[in-house]
Amino acid sequence: MSRRRQFAELIVVRASGFAADGQRRYPRWEATNADLRRWLGQEGVGGVILLGGSAADLALRCRQLQRWAPQPLLLCADVEEGVGQRFEGASWLVPPLALDGLWHREPARAAELARAYGRCTGHEARLLGLNWVLAPVCDVNNNPANPVINVRAWGQDPPAASALTAAFVEGLQAEGVLGCAKHFPGHGDTQDDSHLALPVLGHDRARLEAVELPPFRAAIAAGVASVMTAHLQLPALDAERPATLSAAVLSGLLRHELGFDGLVVTDALVMEAIAAHHGPGEAAALAFEAGADLLLMPGDVDAALAALERGDAEGRWPPERLERSLERRRRALASCRPAPATVEEALDGLLDPPSRDLADHLLDLSLQSRGAPRPWQGAGVNLLRIDNALSSAFLPLTAPALVEPQRAGLRTVLVDGQTQPLDPERLPEGPVLLQLFVRGNPFRGSAAAAAEWPQLVLELVTHDRLGGLAVYGSPYVWEALRDLVPPDRPAAYSPGQMPAAQARVLARLGLARGNGGPGDGFTD
Repeated sequence: MSRRRQFAELIVVRASGFAADGQRRYPRWEATNADLRRWLGQEGVGGVILLGGSAADLALRCRQLQRWAPQPLLLCADVEEGVGQRFEGASWLVPPLALDGLWHREPARAAELARAYGRCTGHEARLLGLNWVLAPVCDVNNNPANPVINVRAWGQDPPAASALTAAFVEGLQAEGVLGCAKHFPGHGDTQDDSHLALPVLGHDRARLEAVELPPFRAAIAAGVASVMTAHLQLPALDAERPATLSAAVLSGLLRHELGFDGLVVTDALVMEAIAAHHGPGEAAALAFEAGADLLLMPGDVDAALAALERGDAEGRWPPERLERSLERRRRALASCRPAPATVEEALDGLLDPPSRDLADHLLDLSLQSRGAPRPWQGAGVNLLRIDNALSSAFLPLTAPALVEPQRAGLRTVLVDGQTQPLDPERLPEGPVLLQLFVRGNPFRGSAAAAAEWPQLVLELVTHDRLGGLAVYGSPYVWEALRDLVPPDRPAAYSPGQMPAAQARVLARLGLARGNGGPGDGFTD
């Protein structure tokens, strides 16, 4: 096998979960089928990250991609909240941060639920053809202003994050798929989104040891198969290069000090934190030179392969360096259990009773509410604020957040988070049901806890127009707003944003006929 083809095994490219080129949602990053056939078949590219499509689409696509490749592929997805988060028809679970509060009261119970969360995710991933889950997020979300982590984290402090991520890894990998602890050495205490810029984490080594590193140590102790790098500048460890490109971080800290001998994978190399400073070829060579085994989403596959070949010929790393990465990849793939032989068998195994029960239990457990339900009939306003109107998988036409208020006679007004702050005086008359879909999200650049929302709630209260409040996603937004709501008006919160979460929240407000859930001691 040529050195170029060996390096190609370490490349992970992006593809749509849909089968046809015309169905790609993000053609800037998702390869065409012609490129995929060339990269997988002729070049020997060894991994694909998938996004888009239903569970059935994913099952077909994974099997198609593997047919195009002469060698076993690493097939992965960012399914941090269950496979249904990205692929409709599988289980969509509440975000991991939902278990943080429970862990502080009942740690054993919370850990067992995290383990079940991992089992559910691993089971459904393997059924559909994925053998690598890019989770858990090991970042400690101790900064409420973090624009990109937020509810994706398992804890707001190191003990909770450590215990829950380790339990998740145990459950996930017991199902025969690989886990991935991310984003090393910790993206939780940043105010910049590495999709858009290079964050700087200015903490000293003692602070990193106390806060950022414990969850990664716990995941490694639990046997996690891979660790993903963070596109962060950490001057205490390397004043010149971000963690993804730093030998001090990847080879020194992760390999030698923490003793990790699994796969090290970069975060996506197309992200601006890297791409704004390095060309696609040099970024790939620098990451490999620093200690990364797998290179996720290089901006130009051919440029990356050429740079790796050139660096190898120039002696930028020892000759055995490539073989060590290939051996880690072979070892990881050997630990995976195969997917079912047919798509029909795979789909029959989805949403089994344990998975359905877990999804429902987590929704009920994390539901919070205040005040008594109210009758909603007649004129009024259903005011929804969402992060991005063009990317809201949680709001199909049948979503309870749309249907139930309409059934009660409320008029829907949709506000995109990218627009200017809303002027409440321009709203139609009647009581206002305020529904906020707010959480940390990549590419948005803020934590969405903007001052206009407390201000809007206060203005609605002052004019006696606030009929009720629903918050989906960020606990920090809920905490900032709940005490502003008069006790005679209902308010409710779920960390989940999916339709099932909407039904429970709206039932608490007196709207939905769905399952309001018993809660678990959270209700005021």
